[in-house]
Amino acid sequence: MSRHRRLRTFFTSLATTVLAAGGLLTGAGTAHAATPLPTHVFAPYFEAWTGESPANLAQQSGAKHLTMAFLQAATKGSCTVYWNGDTGMPVSQSTFGADIATIRSRGGDVIPSFGGYTATHNGTEIADSCTDVDQIAAAYEKVITTYDVPRLDFDIEDNSLPNAAGIDRRNKAMKKVEDWAASTGRSIQFSYTLPTTTSGLAENGLAVLRNAVSNGARVDVVNMMTFDYYDNATHNMAEDTKTSANGLVSQLGALYPGKTEPQRWAMVGITEMIGVDDFGPGETFTMADATTVYNWAVSKGINELSFWALQRDNGNCPGGQAADNCSGIEQPLYYFSKTFAPFTGGNPVPGNDFSVTSSPGTGSVDPGGSLTASITTAVTGGKPQQVSLAVTGAPSGATATISPSTVTAGETAKLSISTTAATASGSYLLTITGTAASGSHTATYTLTINGGTPSGPILNAGFESGALSPWTAVAGDAIVSSPVHSGSHALQAAATGSSTGEASQNLTLAPNHAYTLKAWVQGSFAYLGVRGGATASAWTSSTGWTQLSVPFTTGASGAVTVYVHGWYGQGNVYADDFTVT
Repeated sequence: MSRHRRLRTFFTSLATTVLAAGGLLTGAGTAHAATPLPTHVFAPYFEAWTGESPANLAQQSGAKHLTMAFLQAATKGSCTVYWNGDTGMPVSQSTFGADIATIRSRGGDVIPSFGGYTATHNGTEIADSCTDVDQIAAAYEKVITTYDVPRLDFDIEDNSLPNAAGIDRRNKAMKKVEDWAASTGRSIQFSYTLPTTTSGLAENGLAVLRNAVSNGARVDVVNMMTFDYYDNATHNMAEDTKTSANGLVSQLGALYPGKTEPQRWAMVGITEMIGVDDFGPGETFTMADATTVYNWAVSKGINELSFWALQRDNGNCPGGQAADNCSGIEQPLYYFSKTFAPFTGGNPVPGNDFSVTSSPGTGSVDPGGSLTASITTAVTGGKPQQVSLAVTGAPSGATATISPSTVTAGETAKLSISTTAATASGSYLLTITGTAASGSHTATYTLTINGGTPSGPILNAGFESGALSPWTAVAGDAIVSSPVHSGSHALQAAATGSSTGEASQNLTLAPNHAYTLKAWVQGSFAYLGVRGGATASAWTSSTGWTQLSVPFTTGASGAVTVYVHGWYGQGNVYADDFTVT
């Protein structure tokens, strides 16, 4: 699922075990037909390679059901699956059997997931790896009977999406397993987890489902990965989830014309990537997004809520990039799990929630003047609750207050801004925060003090000194004479298999001030961004010079770090002519 998986090595030895063609192999001994999943289920992904106990983490987080990631072949061409492609983790009771039994004893269950980014990238996803449909079906049956599970998930990404032969084998094997289950009185569901756009599945995802229909294979759930859009657009992740799902329901109408709209919504699954996703901070799923998506999912009656991944549901790396063991944002431990957990059951109910907006959202004034705006709250879920309001971000020489400071959701307050003659000109981002028992939401107000806009210089911005200083760089970074955007020199950031080749420089700018960082770049996956007192980034892949632009607003100290880098194993990127204005 995560692109960071490309940095991991799961394959430890060659597997030579071959499943008997079409056979039903079981390590469960006393297998029984699984209990069906609830009508609505929250099942976050569990990263099975970490050595942690899924039963323990399920209990700690409050997630009764887990999606177990991932099952794949150890080597391309094999027809045997292992957890994470690790031959030391076979499909047997010795691997996760006791944990799954404990989870089930607490009223939960697991959904084993085949595929994921690594497998679909490397050709070790079982239907891509194995060319025998009967053996693929036998691999599915073995997982079902070993663990008595109610659903299998197929996480299909990357190189598996254009693999027409693999798609056809997978769906043919699915159909065989469905027929086998029907003949033995066993209940089993299948879900497809697929990448998406903000308006529904892309054509390659739809092709997977069309092939399933043509093979007579029943797809119970289409689970959309509503993250990693990589389109350099501005994203509200909760709203993008809604538009993406609306598009999917329309697409399902064409694939399954006999289904009503409520039945199509009941086929929808949503998987978020909590916090910062692989693209970077520009695609961040926030704590407020979680409540919005929960209430929307309840209202639409979707089948499944999930996220990547349970081990990321903590605030251990605030301000960071995407990682497999933390969300990259400030958050309480297991915040997203606890928010989504009530979704499991027959008819989940919306939680209490509210919204905060500023009207207008911008204003300008001469130094010494004053402004006002309306701060409106609204009930978006459950019952009205008390909301405390506060505002931060006013520049030196200005004050901002909200009255009254406490309202009942649905009521309006007044934002008052006063400046003095000493207030520095420029644009400042004020943040209005509403806090209630259910959590907090924010709105923003952009205050412009008329006059010139201060700026902070980047030293050696065009690298015409012929040296890296004062940039901080890594081994392999260099000043080059070709290619250059202007002048005689440019920066080469050397991205390798173990390094992004980042070069950075620390700046001290005006506090609480809006700026734009720009630079000319070229190369595969060239990233430009800021961190520290502000977090923002952009990227491009280009064989010619392209100017990237990154708007950001400084914090109270004005200190930020600007950076440029490539991506692991993608080769050198080049940068020239930096500006901050």
